Amino acid sequence: MSLRNALLGMLADRPASGYDLLQRFKTSLANVWPATQSQIYTELTKLADTGLIVVREEGARGRKEYALTDEGRTQLREWLTETKPKRVQRNEMLLRVFFLGVVSQAQARDYFTGIETGTAKAQAELAELEARIEWDDDDFSLYGRIAMEWGQRFYAMNQQWAQWALDEMAERQKMTERTARKK
Repeated sequence: MSLRNALLGMLADRPASGYDLLQRFKTSLANVWPATQSQIYTELTKLADTGLIVVREEGARGRKEYALTDEGRTQLREWLTETKPKRVQRNEMLLRVFFLGVVSQAQARDYFTGIETGTAKAQAELAELEARIEWDDDDFSLYGRIAMEWGQRFYAMNQQWAQWALDEMAERQKMTERTARKK
């Protein structure tokens, strides 16, 4: 359902082809709601069949440019204002943390180091993406920047948390070693 709304939102900004939408997903929504080419084209067909979008223009090699209909804009607004976001309660990363006692300390440290490294890489990718985007004064740019800021803060928090976890493990190791020496 959210892919449908993401496409409606993209088309509310401006008409676009499936290829254009795929590129915009890659540069703006990939960290929020990734989608493959086949998912996008399948959903565009469904949206057109239900009258939420129309093919505004057809070009060479079967290229179609889609535009939002009034009904599509109404549905997008209803989704934005009347539907509560689903709170995802599952987090596989944290589920694994609960059970890290099953593996060696070195493997647990590697797990947290991987999180720290991965989030640092994701932060760098977001910074690179932000530098490439030509921000405008339109709504899509404003709210896109706000979403990007969330991503940057999310990755920064995860990186700081992973470092904190590594520090906690190191402190525990020191305490264990002190206790062993006293015996």
